[in-house]
Amino acid sequence: MARSSDSATVSGTAATEIGGGTEGTDERSDTASADWRVALVRSLAALYPAAVEPSNDLEEALSFVDSPHDAETVVRAGYGAGLLAAMPPLLLVALGAPLSFVLFFVLVTPVATTSAVRSFPRLQAAFRRTEALGETPNLIGRAVLRMQIQPSLESAVRFAADTGTGPLADDLAAHIDRSIGTPETGLLSFTEAWADRFPALRRSAHLLAAAQDAPAGERERTLDRSLAAVLDGTRSQMAEFTASIRTLTTGLFAFGIMLPLALIALVPTVPMVGVSINIWVLILLYNVALPACLVVAGLYLLVRRPVAFPPPTIGRDHPDVPDRLWLRALWGVLAGIGVYAIVDAVGPAHLASIVAGGFAVGVALLAVYGPILAVRHYVRDVEDHLTDALYIVGRQVSDGESVESAVELAATRVPGETGSVFERAAGLQRRLRIGVESAFLGPHGALEDVPSPRARGTAALLAIASKEGKPAGRAIVSMADHLEDLSEVEAETKRDLAEVTGTLDATAAYFAPMVAGVTVGMAAMMASQNVFTSSEVDAAAFPAEPLAIVIGIYLIMLCFILLPLSIALRHGVDRALIGYHVGRALTTSMVLYAVTVGCIDFFL
Repeated sequence: MARSSDSATVSGTAATEIGGGTEGTDERSDTASADWRVALVRSLAALYPAAVEPSNDLEEALSFVDSPHDAETVVRAGYGAGLLAAMPPLLLVALGAPLSFVLFFVLVTPVATTSAVRSFPRLQAAFRRTEALGETPNLIGRAVLRMQIQPSLESAVRFAADTGTGPLADDLAAHIDRSIGTPETGLLSFTEAWADRFPALRRSAHLLAAAQDAPAGERERTLDRSLAAVLDGTRSQMAEFTASIRTLTTGLFAFGIMLPLALIALVPTVPMVGVSINIWVLILLYNVALPACLVVAGLYLLVRRPVAFPPPTIGRDHPDVPDRLWLRALWGVLAGIGVYAIVDAVGPAHLASIVAGGFAVGVALLAVYGPILAVRHYVRDVEDHLTDALYIVGRQVSDGESVESAVELAATRVPGETGSVFERAAGLQRRLRIGVESAFLGPHGALEDVPSPRARGTAALLAIASKEGKPAGRAIVSMADHLEDLSEVEAETKRDLAEVTGTLDATAAYFAPMVAGVTVGMAAMMASQNVFTSSEVDAAAFPAEPLAIVIGIYLIMLCFILLPLSIALRHGVDRALIGYHVGRALTTSMVLYAVTVGCIDFFL
């Protein structure tokens, strides 16, 4: 199947620019880290040379994520990691841990490690599919808008694949290539491969295919119905998912976080009922069992998410991202030293190490991911008024104006960063006498440093519209409608999920440290009173200071569990967004915990 000339032009520049602005840059910047991960997996696999039989779903997951390893290597690496994981728990003996406590970890840790290594590719594939399906409305939208310019399903499907990034666009391109020499375009076979995870895609694709042979008047309605089908399907699936997790997240909050924190105050009263506990029991409960249960529950929620709308990926080679980004983590070291000195001097001194360590990690994360978030906010600002710009361009083109002159008019009428981008593109057109595509997507183009698939896809369609002339005006206006509808769907789903996950954010950053500080302070007060006989106190053997340290570690773990869960449910698994919000939660959590414990000690 031959590509149309305009699609080929777009694929030569637009698709390359789009890929280079998002996933491509991030992959190039992560080459070194990928190399050591490959070496680590192979080294672990070498520790278990015996033959293994991997499952089919593991092979499929590894294929989907383009893993450099085969399934046998991953399974053997899991067993190798399990063998190594049995060694560190033996060090607990030197710390005075009871033999039963050490044996528990010696037996459980290898099994858990092996299972985690073998499950990781499946989880990675599940998250990647979820984020890929979030691109479904954009993929269908590009094909619909291309057909409004020229009613050719073949060129529309190819355009949608060439101007997209990620697994969904790559898979569509693969189906198109396999259909060469057949009467098919690859769209319907692609649809069947994904329809079990996104049923609305099947109906939308069939409507899109039917529009090619429909009369001109009916074609527009059919294309509109195709786009509406995928948007309604997205909205419906996310609404069902949000309703289904509401009870689960409430239970997670109540029984996995707040109830265990409230029970801390009862620890000193346990000897009254004849039960003897020590600090190792609390470590097992609060630093091992509870976090493990929260992680498992969080992963269960995440793999059930039908679609995700991840933010644009900002590569470390972006010009607005500082060089040697990880050196900014040194700010965390300096902050940690300062906090340690303050807490050690003012009190509670026994929490100085925990509070300073958590605060240092939080500041380091903020320093590293803050610049990336600043670039992302700029990208969002560019996307904010794309709808208005497209309405202006579409109306002008429908009235017989060229796309080039319409871009100049939009530059003067659209506010904010969107208007600035159009102004730069219009300036390049005038000064260099270049076309729309080069002005936006070419070297030194207006979108060169704007890694936004949405903005780049818009520019790619404008490039085609500049060749088609007046008939493309309605398609540009339709694109504006499509972007507006898609933005509403994204905002609606994120708003609904925020109502469910907002409690998790506030709990990790504010509620949990304050509740923990109060209960730890009360436990210390009760333990200091003469409510037990001396033998009972000796049996309890539970000083308040180690309890405060155990709970401090638990609070740090909550930030690394609840914040990633909340962010991933709303936006998808995004490293920069998760890192920044975890850093912010750590700083507030540690300060609140230290202040609350200190105030309770002072007043009580």
